Amino acid sequence: MASGFFALLDDISALVKASAASLDDVPAQVAKTTGKVSGIVIDDTAVTPKYVVGLDPSRELAIIYQIAKKSLVNKLLLLTPAALVLGYFAPWAITPILMVGGAYLCFEGYEKVHSLFTKHPAEPVESEQVQQMTPEELEKERVAGAVRTDIILSAEIMAIAYSQVNDQPLINQVVVMAAVAVFITVAVYGFVGLLVKADDIGVHFAQGNYAPATQKLGRGIVRFMPHFLTILSYVGTAAMLWVGAEIIAHGIPFTNHLLHELEQALAHLPVVAWLAKALACAVGGLLIGFVVEQGVKLVKKVLRKS
Repeated sequence: MASGFFALLDDISALVKASAASLDDVPAQVAKTTGKVSGIVIDDTAVTPKYVVGLDPSRELAIIYQIAKKSLVNKLLLLTPAALVLGYFAPWAITPILMVGGAYLCFEGYEKVHSLFTKHPAEPVESEQVQQMTPEELEKERVAGAVRTDIILSAEIMAIAYSQVNDQPLINQVVVMAAVAVFITVAVYGFVGLLVKADDIGVHFAQGNYAPATQKLGRGIVRFMPHFLTILSYVGTAAMLWVGAEIIAHGIPFTNHLLHELEQALAHLPVVAWLAKALACAVGGLLIGFVVEQGVKLVKKVLRKS
């Protein structure tokens, strides 16, 4: 009886040691996974600032905090468990779900590009038909839009994170994916917060009792940031098209093979290879977005008739 008890203790000790040795690899796995999703992280960073443009500057950080909090909750409580469950019971479903999300990103990106090049003539409307939106309602709408876009990018991040650890013990999978979720959320939204408050920092330096060079730098930041945020909004739109199309392309063997061949053909010019792939995906994203828009219009037309 005693020997059986001590044998059980030995087994538990061995299991704990194996788990500890496995967890020693977690930092390396987190670093590797973060590198794999760096492109999507850049896209997420570029997309987010446009959701606070035009709102009360005193509410900018509060809005970013709301988006970041919901993003982290989605990653930890929704996307990570979903990836683990799907990876175990239905690994074949992960790619189609991501492709649907990619199509939505292409649709959003196409809508924004289309609005840039299309001018709609102003139509007179009756005063009672004009709906006024309060700042609070506009803020809620912006946060909701940001969270919708973020959850698709976050789903891609967590799916890639899972793909890097799907052959690891369950505890490793959970720890790595949770660590990636926290690290990326803090990094992305911390940097976004710095971006949107950079003009306030510039004003502080320009108006404070600082050296002339520091004041000049502050004025330069104030003048530069509006242009930078505008450029960043364009980058964010391009990023939605690029990432959305790439998600879909990776889910189709033929297009995935074409992208791989394109990269291989320009492997000796890494920057050119990256640009060519991004451009091809962006153009593909526009086409996908156009098709999705036509489908949405058709569905709306059928619903109105019925």
